[in-house]
Amino acid sequence: MAEYQAARAGAGVRTAQIDEGLRAHMNKVYGMMSVGMLLTALTAWAISGLAVTTEPTAVQFSEGQYLTGLGQAIYASPLKWLVMFAPLIFVFGFSAGINRLSAATAQTVFYAFAAVMGLSLSSIFLVFTSMSIASTFLVTAAAFAGLSLYGYTTKRDLSGMGTFLMMGLIGLIVASIINLFIMSSALHFAVSVIGILIFAGLTVYDTQSIKTEYVQHAQAADQEWLGKSAVMGSLRLYLDFINLFMFLLQFLGQRE
Repeated sequence: MAEYQAARAGAGVRTAQIDEGLRAHMNKVYGMMSVGMLLTALTAWAISGLAVTTEPTAVQFSEGQYLTGLGQAIYASPLKWLVMFAPLIFVFGFSAGINRLSAATAQTVFYAFAAVMGLSLSSIFLVFTSMSIASTFLVTAAAFAGLSLYGYTTKRDLSGMGTFLMMGLIGLIVASIINLFIMSSALHFAVSVIGILIFAGLTVYDTQSIKTEYVQHAQAADQEWLGKSAVMGSLRLYLDFINLFMFLLQFLGQRE
């Protein structure tokens, strides 16, 4: 935040233009994030619908419901591991290669990632009731809006949170992978609670960071960089929202 104030102070008569550009930049970030969220939701809903049938098959999912060939492939075969970890692999590759992509290509890749995430999350429609998914989404949206607004408006410098939050995130990923194999309910509960706290913090931190990065580069008027920055900002906030939603769903979701 200190960098933001310094950049504005040094901009002189350009302060108004920078503030106007910042609002447009943030609107673009939130707009792309929203489109990504919609694409994820539609993909997850469509895949879950194609994965279940009332016609008897080799794998019964619940009373009167069976997995289709697609459902068996992505939920009950070794392919499920690829489906589960594909978003993680995708986001690491995307982040590493962003500098070699144009802004337009990066935006397209982001939307492709959102669709892959939808495939990975499609199983929640088989596990949780639609009503509890919808209500948890609304709770997440309200919490995210409040947290992001705080990150955008606060005068406090939150840059010191970054290292702490990233260390916590790495530990969270490791603990989650371990729990896939040991299936500990206590560890699952701890991971869910810590996950909510970490992604709440990341929402605040990432919002301020996106704002600060824009102001630092605004005077250079590098439209290609600003375009890529908007895509990466959308990705960061999208991941914060998705993970906050998934961890809240563990507490608020009603299982089928």
